[in-house]
Amino acid sequence: DVVGLMCLRVFVKGDEDRYEALKESAMALGSAFQKVNFLRDLKADYENLNRSYFPNTNLLELDEISKQRIVEEIKADFKMGYDGIVQLPNEAKFGVYTAYKYYYKLLRKLQKTPSLEIKNARIRVPNYQKFGLLAKSYVNYKLNLY
Repeated sequence: DVVGLMCLRVFVKGDEDRYEALKESAMALGSAFQKVNFLRDLKADYENLNRSYFPNTNLLELDEISKQRIVEEIKADFKMGYDGIVQLPNEAKFGVYTAYKYYYKLLRKLQKTPSLEIKNARIRVPNYQKFGLLAKSYVNYKLNLY
């Protein structure tokens, strides 16, 4: 939440009305990005750092039901965050939209990955797909196709 708010503060350049209007969306988007990172880095965070970012979830026994519950929570955050992206100042939209597309793609990969594999490997988006996301995001930005 905090990272989303810090970024929003920069993006709106002192426009308090716009900041207040986009505050909830920015918090949700920041939260979605962070939760995707947590899910992707589950193994390292839990085993090496003894950290768990998903309350009420036994990460030693992460199953498909628990994973799906986490994914649905993240999707809800993304939906709220997207609503704010389209209202951002033009100069901020491209970067935030591109990050949104990347993290949503990573979430879809995590959703398709068996929970056992998530616990034992770090899932990533290949570079060629990252470049494709960047190109599509740029075209959508230029043509205002959000």
